[in-house]
Amino acid sequence: MKYNLHIALILLSLLSYVVCQYRTKNNQGTSLAERVQQLTEMAIKKSVLKFNGSKFKQYIKSPPRNYSVIVMFTAIAPQRQCQICWHANDEFTIVANSFRYSPLYSNKLFFASIDFDEGSDVFRLMKLNTAPVYMHFPPKGKPKPADTMDIQRVGFGAEAIAKWIGERTDIQIRVFRPPNYSGTVGLGMLIIIVGGGLYLKRNNLDFIYNKNLWGFCALFFAINMTSGQMWNHIRGPPIFHKSPNGNVAYIHGSSQGQFIVETYIVMVMNGAVVLGMILMTEAAARKGDIKKRKILAVIGAGLVAIFFSLLLSIFRNKAQGYPYSLLFK
Repeated sequence: MKYNLHIALILLSLLSYVVCQYRTKNNQGTSLAERVQQLTEMAIKKSVLKFNGSKFKQYIKSPPRNYSVIVMFTAIAPQRQCQICWHANDEFTIVANSFRYSPLYSNKLFFASIDFDEGSDVFRLMKLNTAPVYMHFPPKGKPKPADTMDIQRVGFGAEAIAKWIGERTDIQIRVFRPPNYSGTVGLGMLIIIVGGGLYLKRNNLDFIYNKNLWGFCALFFAINMTSGQMWNHIRGPPIFHKSPNGNVAYIHGSSQGQFIVETYIVMVMNGAVVLGMILMTEAAARKGDIKKRKILAVIGAGLVAIFFSLLLSIFRNKAQGYPYSLLFK
């Protein structure tokens, strides 16, 4: 009798254990489904979810998870004075919106941002002391070093973010930037002003046939394009970069990015090189005082040598491994 009672107790214990395991797994599955549903509903309203410490633990740290989360750690509060954070946030939002309205949209990838003033505990947990930072949290396991985007090397443009996400998640996002009509409006106003000026000067249009005027316009256009102004119009980079310790950088450290101030610096240098070439050409073509011709030639050669060397130096700093230099390294 006692033997049968022991067997019954053992069987009852095993049955209870199996039932508990089944309920636990079932509850975990329901919990995962609820989290995915909640994230999906929030993503429909806003492509970039705003997380704090509690939401970070609920949706990212708590297992199980069958989705990836791209998190931007930022500090966009006005008192933080992080200008680059605002530009990085705009680029991050463009990528999130591009994915939200793309045919490949699914609940396998979500975008979130954590501001330092709302989630300082998360910054301490992730051992972050700078912003902005883009980090990928995979469906399984902890983030690896490659799951943190190298902003210093590739920049934080929307296209660079989308490429990095594709490498980490195998989800290819085609970036769609919102239309900007300011350029069209500006061009229209310029055409109206030029047309009005030509109409007012319709009886004296000899300046249109001035070769120097057209040469200067063509030269300005070429220098403007080679300096990277069109890249600025397409990518919308920041004016300059200010690091958390207060250092200001006017030249981007990567060949994949640039700052607005950098393009004007390059424009001035290109203009100085062209001016030097013009002076040397004038010295060779001009007849008359040999002394003046020598002065023009020396000044022109000096401008070309100095500013072309500076251009090479900037290029060496941006394209690591470039072997050539002239006067400066």
